[in-house]
Amino acid sequence: MHPHGYVRITAASPRVHVGAPRKNAAEIEELLQQYGESDIVLFPELSLTGYTAADLFGQQQLIDAAMAALQQIVAASAGRDQLVVVGVPVSVAGSLYNCAAAIDNGQLLGIVPKQFLPNYKEFYEARWFRAADGSEPATITVDNQSIPFGIDLLFRSGDAVVGIEICEDLWTPNPPSGLMAVAGANILLNLSASTETVGKASWRTDLVKSQSGRCIAAYAYAGAGPTESTTDVVFGAHCMIAENGVVLSHSRRVGDGQPAWQGATSATVDVDLQKLGHDRRTIGSFDDARGSLPRDYRQIDFSLTHTPDRELQRDIAPRPFVPSDPNTLADRCSEIFEIQSAGLAQRIRQLPENMPLFIGVSGGLDSTLALVVAAKMCQRYGWPTSRIHGITMPGFGTTDQTRESADRLMQQLGVTRETIDIRQLCLQAFQSLQHQPLGIDAEKMDVETLQQQLIKTPNDAKDLVFENIQARIRTFVLMSRGFVLGTGDLSEQALGWSTYNGDHMSMYNVNTSVPKTLVRFLVRFAGDHHFDESVRTTLHQIADAVISPELMPPTEDGEIRQSTEATIGAYELHDFFLFHFIRNGYSPEKILWLAQQTNFSQPYDDATLAETMQTFFKRFFANQFKRTCVPDGPKVGSVSLSPRGDWRMPSDADPDAWLQ
Repeated sequence: MHPHGYVRITAASPRVHVGAPRKNAAEIEELLQQYGESDIVLFPELSLTGYTAADLFGQQQLIDAAMAALQQIVAASAGRDQLVVVGVPVSVAGSLYNCAAAIDNGQLLGIVPKQFLPNYKEFYEARWFRAADGSEPATITVDNQSIPFGIDLLFRSGDAVVGIEICEDLWTPNPPSGLMAVAGANILLNLSASTETVGKASWRTDLVKSQSGRCIAAYAYAGAGPTESTTDVVFGAHCMIAENGVVLSHSRRVGDGQPAWQGATSATVDVDLQKLGHDRRTIGSFDDARGSLPRDYRQIDFSLTHTPDRELQRDIAPRPFVPSDPNTLADRCSEIFEIQSAGLAQRIRQLPENMPLFIGVSGGLDSTLALVVAAKMCQRYGWPTSRIHGITMPGFGTTDQTRESADRLMQQLGVTRETIDIRQLCLQAFQSLQHQPLGIDAEKMDVETLQQQLIKTPNDAKDLVFENIQARIRTFVLMSRGFVLGTGDLSEQALGWSTYNGDHMSMYNVNTSVPKTLVRFLVRFAGDHHFDESVRTTLHQIADAVISPELMPPTEDGEIRQSTEATIGAYELHDFFLFHFIRNGYSPEKILWLAQQTNFSQPYDDATLAETMQTFFKRFFANQFKRTCVPDGPKVGSVSLSPRGDWRMPSDADPDAWLQ
């Protein structure tokens, strides 16, 4: 077990010799050597005899041979802190049970019988086995030792609590794993022998995904393979591991289009118990079911080795808000557009008919996304796009590139265009406040003279008042006209990268829960899927530009001087930190460790990662006062900082524990 809460699980489907427990034990032992670094290794239903032994289950010879094979595996496990779960038929008080045996470090920890027996179509288990109902003996004798037995067993090692069910148990209306999860199990194991028929794999996968999500748990599934008897059916060796509704790993199987094979197959992944623990704590309804448990559960301790240096066997998304699969990304983007458009349309319906919608269009990413959403909303609901009034407000930092992009995009979308140069208003504000922008005495200057002087200032010059006045003047101009559509995104909210009562404020903000890394993909997606070639070209140019508020003067050659990411760090890092801090509740140590394992768009040394993380936490805590009064806007993903919805935090909270 990893110190950051990762438990490595392998679900394996071995080669099976039907009716030959000794040979099956040897196959399992060989795989245990192969999966020596796994904390938990799960094998299929009746893996010591073969599921298809049929009336041979009535033979005492097979039952005795299976128990001997079980002892063989118990002995082989000595010296290894590893939970091994195998399927075995067990005779108890004159009845035969289809069971899962849990083994750790040379000990048989306990035996869990199957509760629901399929007895329809190709399945005929009730002919040989009895269904467990809780009335069974609490212990049985195996090799002269008293072994816990029953449907009330859980297995614990530190934060890992394991519950076990068998095949059909999952397919019932109320799977036993649900009760086990409520009782504390965060790792659920299923030994299975599900037949492979057309379409069944998808349904099986959906069951595992949904049960892992419903139980807020890891769910490992090990299915019997094609070396079972194929007299009437074929088994697919389908193995998979899901975590809270997401399949993290799956094996090859019969029917997946790959070349035929007769050997073993498996799925292995590190599941995250800290993430599951956070999700259970924050979803209060999960605890509400504890009072309805029909039984108390016995917890049996087992040991897992502390493995701090083990390489993580799990994909770490460098952009957790942006799906890596192109099809999934396209679906995600399409759904976000629908949510943004529907939310904005409902707000617009509350306004007087044909009242214009004002938006400041800078030619940057965020205002572009908001403009595109507004245009798509008008198209969808039959309103003319001319109802949108796009206002470009060039200031002392506006470059020709972004202004031209803004003008071209508005023309292409058919919105009403207007340009208001805010520099004169800003100059008057400087003079009224007796402020010297970037150290320049502008008392007797005109706009053009000041502009030329500003361009000559050093590139590293700083003046927050100079920046804020421009941002607030823009908001003043917009709000003096009518209903204002905001443009700021989730990442900017997290970092407080906005001017209070400036670009921080609007009447409705469609981007409020869209992180910066996803904004860029949404703009590209809009160009690729919703508009013609001319608009597509413009949107891609905007998506590829440097991210800048353009509040500082350009360089002497007219290029953008002020790069947001050069000032506060890369947005892909901030979004990575934001996701794991808010969505998963990880500690800074764990987030930093994960970042060190991640392949971002460019390499970052450890010092850069640590420095950027410090910036993130300092700014996140310092800027809650801005988030406390952000405008309404639609939640589109699992992370939102709305003070009315997902995130309630005091504005004067101290970040010391996180910075330490």
